[in-house]
Amino acid sequence: MCHNPGMLRHARRIVPWLRFAARGSLCAAVLLFGPTAAPAQDDILVVGGEGRHCGEDPQCMNRLHPAIPMAARARPGQTIVFRARNASDFDLDPDSTYEDPRAGDSQIGTVHPLTGPVHIEGAEPGDVLAVTLLDIAPGPFGYTSVSPIGFVSDHVSGSFRAEWRLNRIEAVSDDLPGVRIPNASFPGIVTVLPGPDELAAMLSREAELRAVGGAGFPPRPLHASPAAVCGPDGSHPDECLRTLPPREHGGNLDIRYLQVGVTLYLPCYVEGCGLAIGDPHFAQGDGEVSGTAIEMDADFTLTTRLIEDGPELRRGPHFEGPVRVLDIPSRRFYATTGFPLKAAGEVPPDMRYLGASERIGALRNLSKDVSLAARNALLEMIDYITETYGLTPEQAYVIASVAVDLRIGQLVDAPNVGVTALLPLDIFTRR
Repeated sequence: MCHNPGMLRHARRIVPWLRFAARGSLCAAVLLFGPTAAPAQDDILVVGGEGRHCGEDPQCMNRLHPAIPMAARARPGQTIVFRARNASDFDLDPDSTYEDPRAGDSQIGTVHPLTGPVHIEGAEPGDVLAVTLLDIAPGPFGYTSVSPIGFVSDHVSGSFRAEWRLNRIEAVSDDLPGVRIPNASFPGIVTVLPGPDELAAMLSREAELRAVGGAGFPPRPLHASPAAVCGPDGSHPDECLRTLPPREHGGNLDIRYLQVGVTLYLPCYVEGCGLAIGDPHFAQGDGEVSGTAIEMDADFTLTTRLIEDGPELRRGPHFEGPVRVLDIPSRRFYATTGFPLKAAGEVPPDMRYLGASERIGALRNLSKDVSLAARNALLEMIDYITETYGLTPEQAYVIASVAVDLRIGQLVDAPNVGVTALLPLDIFTRR
């Protein structure tokens, strides 16, 4: 706790830009920067936060393309505050009377608003950008819902949305009484802009996959930002990448370990890299299985450095940090396991596009299929939560999405690879 009034006054002078700065967060800022070593106001770059949604914010984008202009410039080592919007880009205040004209878009064209892109001075294609998270200030509200893109939404498909009240310590919801989720905030998306060659390769390979029935989201200009580049009348309406899948540039990684103190390494494809951040999560289990975490607005404070001779990052970003972020927030846990077993005649949804339904359907055991093993571990956990705590399958699914970790046990014991679902029991305040 911060009990020094002078220190608190100092924090208010140094960080008036924090939207969500209650007493705890101001104290955290003082502890972060120190009462004498805090960066001068001129050394702090604040990006984003204007308007009601991304389309009204000149420092926000929800598509990726090398033609998107930089929204700001920062020096390596400079402190940057990204004022980030929730993944849906809608007002989360339950008392809000604002009627958003973009509501009802079945193709979720508003997802994901990203604050940026920021030009990092001196960055060139081929460099590696190291991004270190210094602080995350959660907004006051969040939500978690059962989404059609959820991992087992073919089994648990009922409509359910939990609305959360957030602070620096925990999240609670009247929709899930007796559950408290500890703060484990992180950005779901940290990205740089793709270059022209990378863009072309990503567009073509994803189009090939969709052409044979694979899942994916093609470019779509409705509600795209910036409209001048990616909108219906923009310069590149059919070339702007959606932000839903992660790729080599980073993007929607949804890795819950990217918390304060962690450094993420991203490849630079364009001059200045084009750093952007968004999709703030208050908490998430490994897997984000219902399709959403505890989605929120947040302020991210970070700094960057350039590495000229860094890792090649051929297949995806790297990251490193303190081992504390690997822990589960509980003294005790309960776990279920899963193997690649199924009923005769069943074809797992994610395998149907492969066109081998008859062959797969005839089997009751698939060989080393980690996705099917994970589904089975998760379905066992949903059943356990439902039966033990008297919740609906939809409520249990949402709890699993924000608190249950899916972890690989082994990948070598053919045919049955193993996955474990871990539930931290201390999230339940009564049983």
